[in-house]
Amino acid sequence: MRFSEADSSSGQLIDAYGKEGIRIGGRRFTRGLIVTPNRVEEGWGPADPADLTVEHLDALIAIEPGIQVIVLGTGETQVFPDPALYFAVIGRGVGFEVMDTGAACRTYNILMSEGRRVVAGLLPWS
Repeated sequence: MRFSEADSSSGQLIDAYGKEGIRIGGRRFTRGLIVTPNRVEEGWGPADPADLTVEHLDALIAIEPGIQVIVLGTGETQVFPDPALYFAVIGRGVGFEVMDTGAACRTYNILMSEGRRVVAGLLPWS
């Protein structure tokens, strides 16, 4: 899906997403990545969302001090991680939303445009 009315003046916006990857600033990413308003880091996360660990989520928290919410995209379908991972994030006072990667891209863009301190961990379609 392509976003047509994106305003990137507040930071990194996701331009498009789909089976062929995620496009940000004209660049296509085909591996898992971290997106914040200020940066994009490719190579994040496991190949399978069931293999998410606390260390993966720690990387999301560490990349953007003071974040308010993590948006986790688990690929083509929504896959809920182990409940212990929720507690590891929520225990630090950070919101944690899990959805398929398409919904996570849309949610990240909305939160970022509202000025929220958001980090997205996005896994690609399998």
